[in-house]
Amino acid sequence: MSVPELMAGIGRAARAAADKLALASTVVKNRALQAAADALRSHRHRILAANERDLREAEASAAPSSAPLLDRLRLDEKRVLAMAAALEEVAALPDPIGTILAEWSRPNGIVIQRRRVPLGVVGIIYESRPNVTADAGALCLKSSNAVILRGGSESQRSNAAIHASLEQGLEVAGLPRSAIQLVPTTDRAAVGVMLADMRGSIDVIVPRGGKGLIERVRNEARVPVIGHLEGVCHVYVDRDADLTMARQIVLNAKLRRTGVCGAAETLLVDNAVAATHLQPLVCALLDAGCAVRGDAATMAVDARVTAATEADWSTEYLDAIIAARVVDGVDAAMAHIAQYGSKHTDSIVTGNAATAERFLARVDSAIVLHNASTQFADGGEFGMGAEIGISTDKFHARGPVGVEQLTSYKYVVRGAGQIRD
Repeated sequence: MSVPELMAGIGRAARAAADKLALASTVVKNRALQAAADALRSHRHRILAANERDLREAEASAAPSSAPLLDRLRLDEKRVLAMAAALEEVAALPDPIGTILAEWSRPNGIVIQRRRVPLGVVGIIYESRPNVTADAGALCLKSSNAVILRGGSESQRSNAAIHASLEQGLEVAGLPRSAIQLVPTTDRAAVGVMLADMRGSIDVIVPRGGKGLIERVRNEARVPVIGHLEGVCHVYVDRDADLTMARQIVLNAKLRRTGVCGAAETLLVDNAVAATHLQPLVCALLDAGCAVRGDAATMAVDARVTAATEADWSTEYLDAIIAARVVDGVDAAMAHIAQYGSKHTDSIVTGNAATAERFLARVDSAIVLHNASTQFADGGEFGMGAEIGISTDKFHARGPVGVEQLTSYKYVVRGAGQIRD
């Protein structure tokens, strides 16, 4: 079977499954999610064995700069159990489908409702992260969407092992296995077919991966796309920041996990406290193993700092590297973020409530934080159970893409024989 034939069959099956999911009750969907979570726990050793094979193959061909990719690919028992817990958290969320968002009556007696409905069929193209298989499958199922998953070749065995648990959950609940499908080929032509030739089957595409993948999806997709290009995230340490708090936030924002899109890539320090705050923050990063690329003021505080180039201010490192510079107050910090940021996630550390509100109101990013690490840019941390990704779009979804963001709405109009003049 050719790739176009394969994908056409997957698309037809997904569309048929979407029709059935639209009518599925909350109880049935939650039963499938709980059974899938149980299966993930029961089969965790099989999943880890598949992941180990993927890792060995990836490490054999990895470049020295591939450490972040390998971290995103790597599973351990804790991560598999976290995937299972995330499925249960999604099951515990309110079912968005059928929710009445608004209701009103017109003078002629017509009653109008705006009601939440599924998107239909979601296509998800992702790299490295096997956990996306579980998260995306769960979120789409809870929101009554069928999903077509196309993972990266580097994680194909891991994805297949996780997908088998999701299929088991669907079978237990009596739902079609085609509600969550994993594209069974690593042929890159499958991505092209999803983007350009499945408009009758796929309603929206969600890409999750590197800048190259996101740009390809945006350039080639013939259906709507929910995604972001990159996460150039900032932490701004204001003149009214507590140094101890700032140090904890900066270290966590940069180094908790360097390969996630919410990792801080730029540190901005107010000139008013550069004499007291800059050196402790920079040295804490350096001593923790993080390379610092800075402006002249930052280079002056420690000989280990290297000179930042213009490109550094707009680079998503996804590694233990951070760019740092001194700015002249909150307005200069916001101007820097507007020029170099990616509208993903940005944080201010300050004890001044008025300054914080100014920053939160004026920084045009999907997520803005006050006195908190940028690593909270995560659907699970937002109480969404899981997420497919962080959208920097302004239409249709922005920020963590969870259950509600995978829905649309329609208007239901009830009359009693009214006709229009």
